[in-house]
Amino acid sequence: MKVVLAGAGAFGLKHLDGIKKIDGVEVVSVVGRRLEPTQKVADEYGIPHATTELAEALAQPGVDAAILCTPTQMHAEQAIQCMDAGRHVQVEIPLADTWADAEAVMKKQQETGLVCMVGHTRRFNPSHQWVHNKITAGDLAIQQMDVQTYFFRRKNMNAKGEPRSWTDHLLWHHAAHTVDLFQYQTGEKVVVANAIQGPIHPELGIAMDMSIQLKTEKGKILTLSLSFNNDGPLGTFFRYICDNGTYIARYDDLVNGKEEPIDVSKVDVSMNGIELQDREFFAAIKEGREPNSSVGKVLPCYKTLYDLEEKLKAQG
Repeated sequence: MKVVLAGAGAFGLKHLDGIKKIDGVEVVSVVGRRLEPTQKVADEYGIPHATTELAEALAQPGVDAAILCTPTQMHAEQAIQCMDAGRHVQVEIPLADTWADAEAVMKKQQETGLVCMVGHTRRFNPSHQWVHNKITAGDLAIQQMDVQTYFFRRKNMNAKGEPRSWTDHLLWHHAAHTVDLFQYQTGEKVVVANAIQGPIHPELGIAMDMSIQLKTEKGKILTLSLSFNNDGPLGTFFRYICDNGTYIARYDDLVNGKEEPIDVSKVDVSMNGIELQDREFFAAIKEGREPNSSVGKVLPCYKTLYDLEEKLKAQG
């Protein structure tokens, strides 16, 4: 299978590292904003083609699919561009930063029938998979998810500490991980959604602090705190408060409420959530099926984010 990767930044490199471990997949082109650093990535990973134009990459001989790790504001338009070119596409989280754009991608997927998957990595982390398997088996039921998403990002920098050409967003990007995971793990519709946010940053133009509350139809609740002002520890920490135990997930690792480690090494073929995400994308293409975290499966998350955004706008 021949794939192209657009966006050779911090997260794009994580995908390239994961793909190296997957048999039968070849990255044939890499796309970046500037040619020189993009060519450097191509050389380092043995990729034969580098370009600044997604259309040029999609037109390379035999290309089956694309993975988009580009700025958020480009995701929806580029996902549609890939499907218009007849290519399967995996677009990194978030799918879009407006409800209208999210709906447009869903419509295009329905028109083409191609695989369109969104990078909701939490569905694939072994830690969250372990919890999901317990829920599916009837061994656990969530009472509350208490989640903290904390970064120190008072300047516009990426995960490698390099300047960004675009602005990140607590609601449409970072909250998307948890809102989708909450709906995925509970399997229930959100019926109450509340949000408040702190002051808008004078230069970045975004809120630096946010609090979100969700409630499902059967009374399961989510409490989510997000901040770009937190000076360590950094990352997202998930506390599952269940009827039969408490569990804390930190990316691919899992402990119980007493901080005792739980072995999740046998949950899947890898302990790398990004690699597992990519494996699902390629497997869905080969098997002609809908993937976990398809645009259709994650769309309810984006409707919830839209509802929250509308409430935040009304607060002024």
